[in-house]
Amino acid sequence: MPSRTFRIGKWYFPVCSRCTGVYLGIFLCYLITNFLHVNYTVYLVCIATVVTAPTFIDAISQLFGFRESNNVLRFSTGLLAGFGLVIIAKSIKLYLGIHWSLIS
Repeated sequence: MPSRTFRIGKWYFPVCSRCTGVYLGIFLCYLITNFLHVNYTVYLVCIATVVTAPTFIDAISQLFGFRESNNVLRFSTGLLAGFGLVIIAKSIKLYLGIHWSLIS
């Protein structure tokens, strides 16, 4: 839907602004976590879960017609969700890696 995506001149992005934010958040978080040491604690995973929640709240409230979202809000909540999803995915990977090595 052209109204839900960014455009440069007459060219529209191939994905919506929320997905653009998620993709950029994922990329930036992987970039940052590869250069900095991150201690993946339960507290960090809880924060990551909390920062993904606004994306779902924004999407669901827009889906059911409670309000109309805009591209800046979609992008910013998507960016937060991208960071949160990477932290959750890396935490699961570390958790399974530790427990898998104990089993084998």
